[in-house]
Amino acid sequence: MAKNNPYAPRQWQPHEKPVLPGSPSTPIHPTHKRIAFGLIGLLITLTGALSNALVTANLTNLQGTFAAYSNEIAWLPAVYVMGNISINLLLVKFRQQFGLRVFTEAFLLLYVLVAFFHLFVNDLSSAIIVRTAHGMVAAALSSLGIYYQVQAWPAKHRLKALAIGISGSQLAIPLARLFSSELLQLDEWRGLYLFELGLAVVALGCVFMLKLPPSDRSKVFEKMDFVTFMLMAPGMALLCGVLSLGRIEWWFNTPWLGICLALALLLIVSAIVVEHNRKNPLINTRWLSSGAIVRLGIVMIMMRVVLAEQNTGAIGFLQQVGLINDQLQGLALAIVCGVVLGIVTSALTLKPAHFSWPIVTSLLVMMIASLMDAHANPLTRPHNMYLSQFLLGFSSAFFMAPAMLRGIGSVVTQPKNLVSFVVLFGMSQNLGGLIGSAMLGTFQVWREKYHSSLLGDRLSLLDPNVTERLSQYGALFNSQLSDASLLNAQAVAQLQNVATLQANVLAWNDTYLLTAGMAGCTLIWVLYRLTRLRILTRRQQQREAAAANPIPATSDSREKQ
Repeated sequence: MAKNNPYAPRQWQPHEKPVLPGSPSTPIHPTHKRIAFGLIGLLITLTGALSNALVTANLTNLQGTFAAYSNEIAWLPAVYVMGNISINLLLVKFRQQFGLRVFTEAFLLLYVLVAFFHLFVNDLSSAIIVRTAHGMVAAALSSLGIYYQVQAWPAKHRLKALAIGISGSQLAIPLARLFSSELLQLDEWRGLYLFELGLAVVALGCVFMLKLPPSDRSKVFEKMDFVTFMLMAPGMALLCGVLSLGRIEWWFNTPWLGICLALALLLIVSAIVVEHNRKNPLINTRWLSSGAIVRLGIVMIMMRVVLAEQNTGAIGFLQQVGLINDQLQGLALAIVCGVVLGIVTSALTLKPAHFSWPIVTSLLVMMIASLMDAHANPLTRPHNMYLSQFLLGFSSAFFMAPAMLRGIGSVVTQPKNLVSFVVLFGMSQNLGGLIGSAMLGTFQVWREKYHSSLLGDRLSLLDPNVTERLSQYGALFNSQLSDASLLNAQAVAQLQNVATLQANVLAWNDTYLLTAGMAGCTLIWVLYRLTRLRILTRRQQQREAAAANPIPATSDSREKQ
C-alpha cells in the first residue's frame, strides 16, 4: 500500500533529503549536468522576470499602440503585480501536494500558452486580462529558477546557488531597456511578445529535457485555505491598483481610489482574522507579527522603496528631459554590470553568520548613489549617471539573497511557516516597489508645484534678466512669425516651458535627497539593532562564563567559616 501512496515519505540519503517541503531532493550530479542545471535556472529566472520588464520599459510605446491615456496604460504593470502577488498564497502548497514535476511542467506550459495568446491581443481590455494571467503564471518561475540553481552547486556552495537564483531577476529591467527597441521595430508590440514566447518555449523544452529530482509530497490543502485566498487575493489586488494609479489619478481627487482602499483593508483584515483563529493557518499571523520578522519585513520594504529611485527616479528624470529607450542603452548597460557584480560579490561573500552586513553595505551604497544623483541639472545626461546607477544596480542584487536567507532559517526549523515567509518576501518586494514608485512619484509632483510657484513669482517683466531672456526666445522665432503679439506669446510660452523643466529638475533632486535620507535612516536603525544585539549577546556570554567558572572562595573567608 505504501508504494501506491503518493504521499508516503521516501527513503533519502542524508545528502539527498529536501531542505524544505516541496523543494527538490539534492542528489550528486556530474559536472556537465550541473552546468546545464545552472544555465537552465538562469534562463527560467530571466524568462519570468522579462515578462513584466519588457512591458514596464516600453509603456510609452505601448500607450501609442493601444491609443490609451497614461492612466489607462498604467493598468498593464499594475494587473501583472496583482496576479503575481496573490497566487503566491497557493503555489507553495501546490508544490507540496502535487509534486515538483507537475508544478514545473504545468506552469511552464501555461506560461507558454499565455505568451501565445498575447499575440492575439488587439485592445487594452484584452491586454489587461492576459497580463493578469501572465502575472499569476510567472510567479511560479522565480522559485523554479532557484530550484534549478540549487541543483547546479554542491552542498558546500549551496548559498552561492541561492544568491544567483534570488538575485538574477534584477537583470530583467536593464536588459529590457538594452534590446527592446529593436524588438519593437520588428512588429511593434507583437515583437516583444514574440520574443517572450520564444524564451518560454526554449525554457519549456529545457525543462522537459532536464527534469528536477523528485521531492516528498504531502496532502496539505484545506478548504479554509481557499477562503483565505478569496479574501486576500482581491484585497491585495485592490491595494496594488490604488498604489499604481494613485499618483496618476491623484490621491484626493478620485473617489474610486478611496473606495478601493477601504475595500482592500476590509478584505485583508478579514483574511488575517480568519487565519489568526485557524488551527493550521495558511498564513501564520503569530509568526509574522513576531519582532524579528516584523523588523525584517520593514527593512526589506524600505530597501525596495529606496531602490525605486532607479526606475522611477533616474529613468523618470531622463524621460522628463526628453530621452527615450534608445538613448538610455548605455545607462542600462551600466546597471547590468552593477547587478552582475552584485550577484557575483554576494555569491562569493555570503556567510550564514554575517547576513546583516551585506544589508548594511547595500544601504550605505544606496545612500551614496542617491546623493550623487541629487546634483542633476537640465543638461544632465545618462553618462553623468553611469556610476550612481551602477552602484544602485550593485546594491539591488547584493542585498536580496542575505535578506531572504536571514528569515528562512526559522522556516527550516518550522516548515509550516514556509507559506508565510514566501508571502512576506513576495509582498515586501512587490508592494515595496509599488509603494516606492507611488511615494517618489507623488513627492516629485508635490515638489515640482512648490518650485514652480517660487520660479513663477520671480518671472517678472520688471526683471531685466527676464526681459532679456524673452527677447532671446523671440529672436528664435523671428523668421517664422511676423506678428509681434504672436512672437511675444511664443517667447513667453518658451520661457514657461524652461521654468517648468527647471522646477521638475529641482523636484527630482529633492526626490533623490529623500531616498538618500530614507536609506540613511534605515541604515542607522539597522546598525542600532546590530549593536544592541551584539551587546546583549556579549553580556549573555559573560553571565554564562561566570556561571560555569564561579570565583573560588578566598583564604580569609575560609578561616572565618
